[in-house]
Amino acid sequence: MSKLKVISEKSVTNNSRIAGLLAQLEKINTESVESDTARHVTSKILHLVQSQEKTRREMTAKGSAAVDVLLSTLENVKDLQTTLNILSILVELVSAGGGRRASFLVAKGGSQILLQLLVNACKESPPHEELMVQVHSVLAKIGPKDKKFGVKARINGALNITLNLVKQNLQNHRLVLPCLQLLRVYSANSVNSVTLGKNGVVELMFKIVGPFSKKNSGLMKVALDTLAALLKSKTNARRAVDRGYVQVLLTIYVDWHRHDNRHRNMLIRKGILQSLKSVTNIKLGRKAFINANGMKILYNTSQECLAVRTLDPLVNTSSLIMRKCFPKNRLPLPTIKSSFHFQLPVMPVSGPVAQLYSLPPEVDDVVDESDDNDDIDLEPENEIENEDDLDQSFKNDDIETDINKLKPQQVPGRTIDELKMYEHLFPELVDDFQDYDLISKEPKPFAFDGKVRGPIVVPTAGEEAAGNVGSVRKGAVLKEKVSPKTEEGQRKTAAVGVARGDVKADRASPQQSDDRSRAVPSASAFHSDIVKALDRITLQSIPTQTAPGLTVEMKKDCGLPLTVLTCTKACPHMAACGNALFEGRTVQLGNLCCTGVEIEDDEDTESNSSVEQASVEVPDAPTLHDPDLYIELVKNTKSVPEYSEVAYPDYFGHIQPPFKEPILERPYGVQRTKIAQDIERLIHQSDIIDRVVYDLDNPNYTIPEEGDILKFNSKFESGNLRKVIQIRKNEYDLILNSDINTNHYHQWFYFEVSGMRLGVAYRFNIINCEKSNSQFNYGMQPLMYSVQEALNARPWWIRVGTDICYYKNHFSRSSVAAGGQKGKSYYTITFTVNFPHKDDVCYFAYHYPYTYSTLQMHLQKLESAHNPQQIYFRKDVLCETLSGNSCPLVTITAMPESNYYEHICQFRNRPYVFLSARVHPGETNASWVMKGTLEYLMSNNPTAQSLRESYIFKIVPMLNPDGVINGNHRCSLSGEDLNRQWQSPNPDLHPTIYHAKGLLQYLGAVKRLPLVYCDYHGHSRKKNVFMYGCSIRETVWHTSDSAAPCDVMEDTGYRTLPKILSHIAPAFCMSSCSFVVEKSKESTARVVVWREIGVQRSYTMESTLCGCDQGKYKGLQIGTRELEEMGAKFCIGLLRLKRLTSSLEYNLPSSLLDFENDLIGSGCKVTSPTTYVMDEDEPRFLEEVDYSAESNDELDIELAENADYEPSAQEEVLSDSELSRTFLP
Repeated sequence: MSKLKVISEKSVTNNSRIAGLLAQLEKINTESVESDTARHVTSKILHLVQSQEKTRREMTAKGSAAVDVLLSTLENVKDLQTTLNILSILVELVSAGGGRRASFLVAKGGSQILLQLLVNACKESPPHEELMVQVHSVLAKIGPKDKKFGVKARINGALNITLNLVKQNLQNHRLVLPCLQLLRVYSANSVNSVTLGKNGVVELMFKIVGPFSKKNSGLMKVALDTLAALLKSKTNARRAVDRGYVQVLLTIYVDWHRHDNRHRNMLIRKGILQSLKSVTNIKLGRKAFINANGMKILYNTSQECLAVRTLDPLVNTSSLIMRKCFPKNRLPLPTIKSSFHFQLPVMPVSGPVAQLYSLPPEVDDVVDESDDNDDIDLEPENEIENEDDLDQSFKNDDIETDINKLKPQQVPGRTIDELKMYEHLFPELVDDFQDYDLISKEPKPFAFDGKVRGPIVVPTAGEEAAGNVGSVRKGAVLKEKVSPKTEEGQRKTAAVGVARGDVKADRASPQQSDDRSRAVPSASAFHSDIVKALDRITLQSIPTQTAPGLTVEMKKDCGLPLTVLTCTKACPHMAACGNALFEGRTVQLGNLCCTGVEIEDDEDTESNSSVEQASVEVPDAPTLHDPDLYIELVKNTKSVPEYSEVAYPDYFGHIQPPFKEPILERPYGVQRTKIAQDIERLIHQSDIIDRVVYDLDNPNYTIPEEGDILKFNSKFESGNLRKVIQIRKNEYDLILNSDINTNHYHQWFYFEVSGMRLGVAYRFNIINCEKSNSQFNYGMQPLMYSVQEALNARPWWIRVGTDICYYKNHFSRSSVAAGGQKGKSYYTITFTVNFPHKDDVCYFAYHYPYTYSTLQMHLQKLESAHNPQQIYFRKDVLCETLSGNSCPLVTITAMPESNYYEHICQFRNRPYVFLSARVHPGETNASWVMKGTLEYLMSNNPTAQSLRESYIFKIVPMLNPDGVINGNHRCSLSGEDLNRQWQSPNPDLHPTIYHAKGLLQYLGAVKRLPLVYCDYHGHSRKKNVFMYGCSIRETVWHTSDSAAPCDVMEDTGYRTLPKILSHIAPAFCMSSCSFVVEKSKESTARVVVWREIGVQRSYTMESTLCGCDQGKYKGLQIGTRELEEMGAKFCIGLLRLKRLTSSLEYNLPSSLLDFENDLIGSGCKVTSPTTYVMDEDEPRFLEEVDYSAESNDELDIELAENADYEPSAQEEVLSDSELSRTFLP
């Protein structure tokens, strides 16, 4: 007998009727009073429970013993009516109270008592019908709340009792209904499901479900739910397939679909689909589904349901089934290894690269037989006894729990003698500045000297100009011209400077002259005359300079009209850049199609308001872009494919557009529409063109000559596009190249498209992405750069594309590509674009490109422009990369006031700040943030001067030049993620990491540890800018370790800089920051510099690829202006950090220093000292879950139950504070 608790006086008052009745019942139970009295008392209790919600609440309140009394009575009473009364009371309690009251009953031991009652009651022959109905009803309610219910039911022998009741009473719907509900609960346990299947439960269910009928729809619905649960068992699913039930389910579904005209039986139709979804989890089920023409049936029925919004759950589930059954395809590639190969100086003995190259050459690494998705996410056939562990509170095994490992321990790693090799990179520590002229003078303004080249220009080759000089339209400014002669002879050119945003001109046709000249973009079109020879168009109103090797003839104060250029010759796909223009290695600009330059409406240029709107904002600092210098630098850049072409965006340069770009609102149903179009490929195969139009693996492929086929190219620095297949007339599948010496990491793309027509919506599908989710599902758009727009004085990348989504596709990854996992699929990024100009040349990119040559150009321009009396600037070579490119190291600080001893001492004793970026090539936003940092540090801003006087900056702006150059997404040429090599970098395979770590170790050896180390990164699945740092205390807080956070003594100064940035940088979000140390991140720069080097303020700063959901930029996609601003704000934050940490120099208010109180709290009673951030902070919204997963987990079922809507963009994008649990990337 269960021990009875004394009724709590707090929960049940003495004068309460229910309290009195329960007291009587308890007395009856203990004194074995006559059954009539018990029957009478329970009848009164039942009446009160049925009529008063207050009574129901009172009986299930915390501390109440009412349920104990009822269960004890139920366990001991012999009277049938009393038993029925108590069961009715329990039904009333759990029916109205939701899950809490059912859990309350389970906690009191109700499951075991009721199961025993069921077993005892069945010993009578026949069992009492009403008793069976009531017991099954209660058990069906409380079973789902008892994690051990399946085991208890099987041990008590209740499974067959319920099953036999159904078999014997098929026509008794009142009894069968609760029995079926309980069978569904039993089936949640995989062993129970198999046991029931062996006893004929599947065949039994198909006796109940059937064609359309207006009768017994409730019973049909429950039977289908039970069947769907049973078919999750692989054994039951096979049994259903063997008996031909897949065809039966499809026939029944079509029948209900045709007759349910008013859609009153949507739940039954959905139940049939759920059963199909369960049975198609096995290979046999999918095969039977295909053979029964299931793809076409579900496709047609789902298309007919699209018009009715309430039928969306049917459409969603149908799409999921079709996608699951869609035959897995191999990528149309000869190998998933990169198209390019680089011979490593040393082959790793272990790791992914070693495994990759140890494969026999005959192995097909694209797909293998084991990857036919044999059985996905199926329940194990053996019992999981510790089922209650599944719902335990969140715990991440990746969090480091060893306190000894967490404590920073400076490890020299290399001896002092070995580290002396870095002395020459720290001349600021020994230079006495005796040879410098440091007499105080007026600081030079931050401006370029005469050696600096002019505006962004486009060289053009043409013929002798014809016609007279005409008038130039309003806004065109003519520059002074001179006329030397070229080596080739008398070749005249004209340079036309175009005022910002005024004269707008499109590309002109290239004109072929001789072998030494090349076709490149033209200037602009005015009226009727042709500008021949080498023309230039400026994109800003800055005096024009010419490229090396070029000569121009210019006339003073004259107007030279331009005209439309026509071309009757076919334009070569790629025009060569002649030696007359460039010395040394030949470099090419991208192709330019033969078309006339478009003349824009006069109103647009003559209207003052239009000019103002179109004008480009010139930054305060001079432009760092020089196209001629860029070409010179490209010639010295070493790439594995030996690129000889230059992409126009890198040549022209990019400026931030003068308009805001909001985060794209996701249209309703866009993903399922795209997937339906994919399914049509299988159903209507004759409509698919399937023509290769670009292929890196086949250099001999023929470029289609048809005018309506797009042309593609990615053979330039940072480009990534491997293959393009035309699927339909205006739809193309694109395949990305793997990182060199790997077989995966497909996410970064950068490619050129030409040959487009106006008014056509082109769909692009990048079909071999690997990440399970992307910000493309949450409002991010790809970037496009139009050459014609650049020639029209709009040289910028803009966010474009509609109908954007990211979802799992039907292309299968081999186990080789998936790290040993079988049956994994690739993902598709799909977007649709309408091009702004006909026959334009456009470029698409994952994010704003920033090439290695661009970095070299920016550093050279900064060096040539700085004031050497004010700024100490050094550009050294840290090391050479594997392919022979130099890895730049930059030192920036303020020059000492003089060469007096005191000033030299102050100079040398400035604390160091060490910054790095771009260890991951695909995270180009990190380079734009770094550009903002470098520009600010080199500026004339008084705050920047104070900053230079406060710190010595050591900066490695690009840790992975080879990866950037060759269009990798994650790795270097070694095929490894360099940000996982900091613990033990190999000088031969990871030279940049080896020597960057050496610099930090050298600083540690000479007792000059940096105050701050920060590695700039980009984040593909989160919004805003945020930081990851390292804290013992906060890591311990997130573990189940016995040590409480307050037991760990730690300086919370690591939080100061992020907190400062959250106040001054509008894109920065403190709530997304995390300071947890994970095992999987122990070899990253952040953790190694903190743990081994001993830098407390060691950070990774992550910038979103998408946009912001808080602050000033909320709802906007991030641009280069915001990224560069973040880099500048980081500098300002360092200056504030200096003031906060220099307590002797400043009188600081306590509110500025006491960051721990407002973030962590002074005691241990904190909810969470940090947000523990996941790879993605976005909710897995309904459509994305259903369409990206092939799972059978309960989450999917619950979502399907509520999949009556697609969330809006506001619902999809939640702030970090609204998320329950998150993980660090």
